[in-house]
Amino acid sequence: MNGLGGRGEAAVRPYFFLSYAHTPRVTSRAGDPNHWVAKLFEDLCEAITELTDVPDGVPVGFMDQSMHQGQFWADRLTKELASCRVFVPLYSPRYFKSHACGQEWHLFSQRPVYRKRQDSEETSGIVPVLWVAMGHYTLPRCASKLQFNHASFGPDYATEGLYALMKLTAYRPQYELAVHRLAQRIVDVAEQTIIPVGRPADFEAQPSAFGEQERPNAVRIAVYSYRRDELPPGRSAEYYGALRTDWQPYRQESRRPLAEDAVECARDMDFRATVHEFENEATALLGGAEPTAPSVVLVDRWALYDDRRREKVARLDRRGLAWVSTLEPWNGADEESAARDGELTRLSNEVLGGGRPTLRGAGPPTTLEAFRQALQRALVRANEGFVRRNEPAAHPPGPRRPSLRDQAEPAQHAEDGGGTGRAAPGGGQP
Repeated sequence: MNGLGGRGEAAVRPYFFLSYAHTPRVTSRAGDPNHWVAKLFEDLCEAITELTDVPDGVPVGFMDQSMHQGQFWADRLTKELASCRVFVPLYSPRYFKSHACGQEWHLFSQRPVYRKRQDSEETSGIVPVLWVAMGHYTLPRCASKLQFNHASFGPDYATEGLYALMKLTAYRPQYELAVHRLAQRIVDVAEQTIIPVGRPADFEAQPSAFGEQERPNAVRIAVYSYRRDELPPGRSAEYYGALRTDWQPYRQESRRPLAEDAVECARDMDFRATVHEFENEATALLGGAEPTAPSVVLVDRWALYDDRRREKVARLDRRGLAWVSTLEPWNGADEESAARDGELTRLSNEVLGGGRPTLRGAGPPTTLEAFRQALQRALVRANEGFVRRNEPAAHPPGPRRPSLRDQAEPAQHAEDGGGTGRAAPGGGQP
């Protein structure tokens, strides 16, 4: 079997791109709902490695396990779609409702596919997988026109789908057979075709191959924090990175940036989130431009020591924008923060709310799980404010100026004049 070795540039091209619809968490206590997809990816990579001579260190496949944030994510996705040799979509009703999955399919299908020999099988470079049974589901045209026979994967695979074969112990032999046949099919398509590397493209500008459909609601996540090289005295670099968006106050619970947890939470609620530095967002938020999406600002209290940047947060609070919510994530196990709790809380009160009492609820979220729950409420309030931003106020403004820190429910905001829905970090009731 010919592999990737000795083919120059082709040696670094992954065999396959695994395209799937991210599944939201059913409950806050549930584990990673995409665990089984990740397991399939690992099993496929192992099987293809056994079937080929892929050199050590060369990626066998690609699976998007990032949190869909910003330009870096889009550039990476475009690069992988332009270089992979086979596109492997996991069929499910959720997959064909996903705009992002349709964009992935569209980008790959723009690359030409040439047969190496005229007597070889006609192929599109796409090897579909029945993740769940799709017998009663009408496929979009791009999928229905594919000529692909699933019979060799076993009878139970066609009637149950690969997800069921993975989860049920009784189907273990059938799952192993299906993975082996799928891996062999991926290798065969890669070896029998020539698919030139594509050109870079703007992922967000791509249409969906599944036709026009409603796109997820957009939301912008702004992070007000530090880079590792600009920390104040007494603050450890452990919680920071090369970018201000790398901040992770709950480092003991998660190694990835907090913004990625925020994007995942937003996606579980059918929002399409992008991540930005607060300074870049503040220009638009303070400039009076018409908003394009609701926003959630994640405030690192330690960053309020920065006099020059702090004023922008105070100015944003004074504007009382209904489509902006803020959170102040706070790690209860962070000894440095605990030691300066009083000082940082006072500083936060001065910047967010002008020193006036605010409805804090249960206080800042001191764990990652508490943050996720508070963020859910923040997203709902910001989105409601965005949808209703042009509606006239139901009542004249009350005597108290709304603040980004306000914790009231949407109904109370209407009574107060529709002020900004700032989610209390702890998410409790006032």
